[in-house]
Amino acid sequence: AAAVMRATGRAVRGRDALLMPALAAHALRRRETADAPVPRTLLAGLACATAGDTALLADEYEPAFLLGMAAFLGTQVSYTAGYLRQGALRGLRRRPWIAAAGLAGWAAANAAIAPGLDKRLRAPVAGYSLALTAMAVTALGTGARAGTGALAFLGSDLLIGLQAAGHVLPGQEVAIMAGYLFGQYLITTGWPVTPV
Repeated sequence: AAAVMRATGRAVRGRDALLMPALAAHALRRRETADAPVPRTLLAGLACATAGDTALLADEYEPAFLLGMAAFLGTQVSYTAGYLRQGALRGLRRRPWIAAAGLAGWAAANAAIAPGLDKRLRAPVAGYSLALTAMAVTALGTGARAGTGALAFLGSDLLIGLQAAGHVLPGQEVAIMAGYLFGQYLITTGWPVTPV
């Protein structure tokens, strides 16, 4: 398990704990200019991501990895709640195939990743990835910018999962960081500038 934590930690080390607070500050400035409050669900999601990034700096320890995953679970739940308030279910009713594709993708990804994971990590990873998939599905129900950001975030975490399961790809760590930052940026800037 320690080797898995070290490999995964290398992939997420660049998730510096100051990046999400900087993104939150950008959102606050942008909203102030538009005279609109920053939604609590967005701020809560960024705060949880900051906690997750901080926990993942201690990459040699399995508890730190699990704590980081728990913090990012808070991010996914917060974003999903925000998207539901924006009317994601209306969008998904018009395009139900999005939810079906998300569930199929979640099942396929877990089938590929689970055999390579330590047995103690399989259930937490499956639960977290289901919440991440739900966030991406609801984001796609709200609009293209949010949906693109959510898919980038999902792709980044999928690469982390693959790496934790022993599947190393060329340029994986750069792709993980790029997907995470791009995804969070699009999620933050794609949130409607209206009270949520």
